[in-house]
Amino acid sequence: MTHDYYPAFWQHDLIRRPRQIAAARNQRIVTTPMTAPMNPQILKSIPLFSSFSDQQISALAPWVQHRSYPRGAPILRAGEETDGLYMILSGRVKVLIPDEEGHEVILTVMGAKEFVGEMGLLDGLPSSATVEALEPCEMLRLPRSAFLSCLEGNVEVAMLILRNLVRRLRDADRKIESLALIDVYGRVARLIIDMAEEVDGQWVVPRAPPKQEIARMIGASREMVSRVVKDLQEKNLIRTDKRKIIVLDRESMAHRGSRRGSA
Repeated sequence: MTHDYYPAFWQHDLIRRPRQIAAARNQRIVTTPMTAPMNPQILKSIPLFSSFSDQQISALAPWVQHRSYPRGAPILRAGEETDGLYMILSGRVKVLIPDEEGHEVILTVMGAKEFVGEMGLLDGLPSSATVEALEPCEMLRLPRSAFLSCLEGNVEVAMLILRNLVRRLRDADRKIESLALIDVYGRVARLIIDMAEEVDGQWVVPRAPPKQEIARMIGASREMVSRVVKDLQEKNLIRTDKRKIIVLDRESMAHRGSRRGSA
C-alpha cells in the first residue's frame, strides 16, 4: 500500500476548516496550527499508526492537529457531534455522563496512547458521553474524513479500532455487573485491583483518583467510599501513601471484588 490512497478531498477539508481556539470553563485550549511540521516519530508512537510505512506517515502528518487542554477542559461533549479522533500523547482524561443538575457518572479514565471519539465517527451520531481532561493533556486530532479514509485503506487500523470497541463493550458489561450484583465494598475493591499495576514486585495504583472521583466511578457516595478505604487499610489489604495505593493482599482484594456480601 502506498501513500496515494489518501484522497484529494483531504486538502479541501484543511482549507475549509479555520484554526480554532476554543474556550472551556474560562480556560483556553491551545491549538497548534496544522502548518506546523509533525514529527513522524510522534505518529509512529501511537499504536494506531505503528504499522504505517514512512510514506503513509508522511501523507498522514499534514492532517493531524496538535492540541493542548488544561485540566477540566472538555474534549468532547455528550450530545454534540464528534468532529475527529483524539489521541492522547500525555495526561489523563475521564469519560463521563453528566446530568442537568451537575451530577456525573465516570465511565472510565484513559491515559497516554489511548484514543477517544471513534464511536461517533463510525455511526455519525452525537457523542454519548463527555470527555474531560483530568490533568493537562497533549493530544492529536485526526479529522473525520481522514479517519474514515485510514479505515478504508488500512485493515490493521480497522482491526485495532474493532478490538478497542470490543474491549470497551466488555468493560461496560463488567461495570453493569458490578453495579447490579456487587455491593459498594466489593466495587471499591474491584476498582482498586483494576487500576493497579505491577511496580517492583508490588501492585500499586500510582495516581489514585480522589475519593469523590472514585465515588462517581462506582455509583456510591464519597462518605461510603471513605469508610470502605479505611476498612481495607485496617484489614491490611491496602496501604495509602499520599495519592498512591499499595495493594498488600491482591488475592483477598480480587476475591472481595468478585462477589456480593458483607465486608
